[in-house]
Amino acid sequence: MSTHAAARVAAPTRREQILREAARLFAERGFHGVGVDEIGAAVGISGPGLYRHFPGKDAMLAELLVGISERLLEGGRMRVSEDAARGGGSPEELLDALIEGHIDFALDDRPLITLHDRELDRLRDTDRKRVRRLQREYVEVWVGVVRALYPALAENRARVTVHAVFGLLNSTPHLARPEALPGRAVTAALLHRLARGAFAAAEPS
Repeated sequence: MSTHAAARVAAPTRREQILREAARLFAERGFHGVGVDEIGAAVGISGPGLYRHFPGKDAMLAELLVGISERLLEGGRMRVSEDAARGGGSPEELLDALIEGHIDFALDDRPLITLHDRELDRLRDTDRKRVRRLQREYVEVWVGVVRALYPALAENRARVTVHAVFGLLNSTPHLARPEALPGRAVTAALLHRLARGAFAAAEPS
């Protein structure tokens, strides 16, 4: 495939552009602080033009929060499946892969973390329950891997630790402005060490 063809494949769709800008604006100013016209202006189309892609702001918010929950779960399951297809590597390597995947989310999708914290209750009941179900399934992917590495760790203790590690990794929107962090690679490495340290500390002495 040529460079130009690859660029076309990688280019975000208009729908993806709308969702990205909506996430940024919602995170900065709150769901009710942003109008459809402003989201449209951010992607170079009229506010009414957005309705060709979404019926309204509520639909954008639902797709953002349900979508990221689906992607995290799919990513976690994919890593476990790939590990199994290779004959099952070490549980330590698999846990490292899960941590790295979540760190990518925590550093690259900070507005979605803010949105989840502030706006989840604005979703319709069915969408909110779907997000919660996806999140529970994602946690269980981690619990299985953590207990394979630390077999003495009780299931409930492993689950609590996974939630605590998510809280640690998802704290990135509260740390500082992106440009004030010590660099993506350094921050990612630090978060990874902290996450592994938390799991090690949870193991019964």
